[in-house]
Amino acid sequence: MHTSRKAAISFIFVTLLIDVMGWGLIIPVMADLIAQLKHIPVNEASTYGALLLSVFAITQFLFSPVIGNLSDKYGRRPVLLLSLLGFGIDYIILALAPAYGWLFAGRVIAGITGASFTTATAYIADVSTDETSRAKNFGLIGAAFGLGFVLGPALGGLLAKWGIRAPFYAAAALCLLNCLWGYFFLPESLSKENRRPFDWKRANPFGSLKFLTTHPEIGGLAFGFFLIYLGAQAVQSNWNFFTIYNFKWSKEMVGISLAVVGVLVGAVQAGLTRVINPRIGNEKSIYLGLALYAVGLVLFGFATQGWMMFVFLIPYCLGGICGPSLQSVISGHVPANQQGELQGALTSLMSLTTIIGPLIMNGTFAYFTSARAPFHLPGVHFLIGAVCILLSIVIIHKVLSREKKEHPELAEVIGSKDLSSTPMH
Repeated sequence: MHTSRKAAISFIFVTLLIDVMGWGLIIPVMADLIAQLKHIPVNEASTYGALLLSVFAITQFLFSPVIGNLSDKYGRRPVLLLSLLGFGIDYIILALAPAYGWLFAGRVIAGITGASFTTATAYIADVSTDETSRAKNFGLIGAAFGLGFVLGPALGGLLAKWGIRAPFYAAAALCLLNCLWGYFFLPESLSKENRRPFDWKRANPFGSLKFLTTHPEIGGLAFGFFLIYLGAQAVQSNWNFFTIYNFKWSKEMVGISLAVVGVLVGAVQAGLTRVINPRIGNEKSIYLGLALYAVGLVLFGFATQGWMMFVFLIPYCLGGICGPSLQSVISGHVPANQQGELQGALTSLMSLTTIIGPLIMNGTFAYFTSARAPFHLPGVHFLIGAVCILLSIVIIHKVLSREKKEHPELAEVIGSKDLSSTPMH
């Protein structure tokens, strides 16, 4: 049983790793592929790239609760295998796509079947025997994300030497091989007596957002959280389009830069936050981190040479020290038996930023690099992101200052130097 459980955890780790690697593999070539299929410059292609990101986020937002409920009824194993199969089919469609519409269809399929993360975490909870092993096993999620985001873009950039479609075939092969491995070796983790009927009410994707309306005391902090992730879309949704257009970066250079991002983010989340927070506390960590985010975004916006982007990544990635502290402060407002609902609500907010963020950031980038714009400013989306971050600082500071006066019992949580919460990704 121990060997079987260990093998299952290894499979889940590889599944999450491939999930992240798969998307990382295709980022370096996606901008050029869209431009090629639409017969337009890469800056105009960014709006079509935003649509692909948004449709994936929308379908995942709508279908993730459905898929999660199906795993509660039919078990984790079939849902995980169908998810991997769906991703494999998606990458094959993207690899063969003769027109942009095929890319759109592939992303819809991936969004619908893309339940690997939520179902994988449920699987980990099923097979973890106690709190210690559960914490250790959940730690693999962060490790898989970090490693996948380093390896994926770097390999994608290298594979692009064999053609713009090569990374898609590689991603498809990884997903389908993982599916085959799981079919023969992955045991079911959810016993039949622990399964429950499918419930459409529980599968409502908007249900978790209602939680925020029942807790007005965290409304301002949640709005600040939303603005932070919205601002981050300036980097996440448009990095490849911007650097290819503005600095004529190759696919290899885009892949290398994203691998550097993965290394820096991993170093901050795994090490620096555990040094900074105990020294200065939650509130100061939040303000310092957000200030560094804003500085990094402004610097990106006015960068004139490609090498500057690597230098400016340092303050931007250092901004990650705010995440665990903000998560800790928000969690401190909610009792222990409602922490799951809180995390679900915050995840829903993050999903909303992934839906609307690319449309805003990529759309403004495309407009301010077109002939229609009143002036030429390729980095305008970074400046919009910086404004979002600065607004979040104002809102969070206002909320925390008021709470320390009105609710002295929360002052300890707000200024705490204990890093006990899970870092935001």
